[in-house]
Amino acid sequence: MLARLSIIAAAIAVGAVLVPDLATRYLEQADQPAARSSPATPVSTARYASGKGETLQSTQGHYFGNFEINGRKQMGLIDTGASTVAINVSTARKLGLSPSGLNFNAPVGTANGVVKAARATLNRVELGSIRVDNVEAMVLPDASLSGMLIGMSFLNRLSSYRVENGALHLVN
Repeated sequence: MLARLSIIAAAIAVGAVLVPDLATRYLEQADQPAARSSPATPVSTARYASGKGETLQSTQGHYFGNFEINGRKQMGLIDTGASTVAINVSTARKLGLSPSGLNFNAPVGTANGVVKAARATLNRVELGSIRVDNVEAMVLPDASLSGMLIGMSFLNRLSSYRVENGALHLVN
């Protein structure tokens, strides 16, 4: 039993170290001109029984979206492994948040180790026809994250989300 628990703890620790690094790499690739021409954007708006939805497609198996955060456009990587929306300080400024007014006291594990992050609330997060208000986010130092991850604090507020045939379906 203890050996099994140790293996699970080790797997979680390895995942906590690798996932942020992989996400950062994919966000950096999204900033490159070649990736910019083919990011996942809403390719269709559909009506579902539970509400309006968006479908994102990506040839790389990762889902990037052109979000509107607090009324400002920002590319983000949808990451079901992130518990909250995560943004770096530079992105926070672009979105109208003042980093000087934030309290960087929450320890967060990244590929570069543990860093201090600040809790914030995004007034509005939109993707096509989907809109979610008052979304929890964490602001990290620029060296720890190169862009924006759209995590579970956004996804859990949707009616549903699923991947089917290479497409990510989000329903408001």
